[in-house]
Amino acid sequence: MVFDDSRQAVREVHNTDIAKRLLDYGFHPPTMSFPLIVHGALMIEPTESAPPEEVEAFCDAMLAIAREAEENPELVRTAPHTTPVRRVDEVRAARQLKTRWTAD
Repeated sequence: MVFDDSRQAVREVHNTDIAKRLLDYGFHPPTMSFPLIVHGALMIEPTESAPPEEVEAFCDAMLAIAREAEENPELVRTAPHTTPVRRVDEVRAARQLKTRWTAD
């Protein structure tokens, strides 16, 4: 299924913020960004092997993030908070592209 960020975008919380916040809940971020189909899209594709408990936990995380976007949007906009690597500067990364690992 495909969700969009239209309700959260009112508070300047966008699909990338939601995806990064999912990392704090222990979930891999979903496929995103289908600008020609759905603006602010998040495509959710649970596998057939996902147990019902995992799907339920994911739904709980999405509902929690929706509440956070309403009550504390900055928390979502600055996610992730619990991962070893925090939010990267995507513009800088695109402008200073490195396609190989090097020991700096």
